[in-house]
Amino acid sequence: MKPPVETVIVVDDDDAVRASLRLLLKSVGLEVQTFGSASEFLGSYNGHQPGCLVLDVRMPGLSGMELQEQLNLQGAIIPVIFVTGHGDVPMAVEAMQHGAFDFLQKPFRDQDLLDRIQRALVRDRENRVQLLQKDQIRTRLESLTPREREVLQLMTRGRPNKLMAADLGLSQRTIEIHRARVMEKMHASSLAQLVRMTLEIC
Repeated sequence: MKPPVETVIVVDDDDAVRASLRLLLKSVGLEVQTFGSASEFLGSYNGHQPGCLVLDVRMPGLSGMELQEQLNLQGAIIPVIFVTGHGDVPMAVEAMQHGAFDFLQKPFRDQDLLDRIQRALVRDRENRVQLLQKDQIRTRLESLTPREREVLQLMTRGRPNKLMAADLGLSQRTIEIHRARVMEKMHASSLAQLVRMTLEIC
């Protein structure tokens, strides 16, 4: 299966706005999907879809703000750019406090929107790389035996081998073997890197 293509998703109830944004984004080589309502978008949303979301604040039915809340509850990481009318700026500021990436006030210059979209796409790529790394670290952690996990916990607390051996009722040589296995399975080249990995997924 091919991975999903990075896509700018436009959600706006105004047909003319959707059409003009589609043309603008296509003209600079971006993939575009458009939806006329928040509920229509939610019905087909795939969390694995890379890209960003350009979202009108005021829409009939589910508003842009309510859609953002739904996405937050789903743990969605897609960056959201809100497009707002003049009176909606306080609402847009509130949206930023709830994790929106940016907002743009109407009327806006095409280039301003394109600049924000490019920044949002960079953020999305960074977020997805981080998530992938976390998943890989979790998979490595799951490959450890219960004993190796105990050793890992003591290692990341800075316990020396001698004290670890006493804590676990093992010989120092056995602790050394476990330490080596933990480092190998976790793909860690140093204790500092191992500590950073465990902090990453906490």
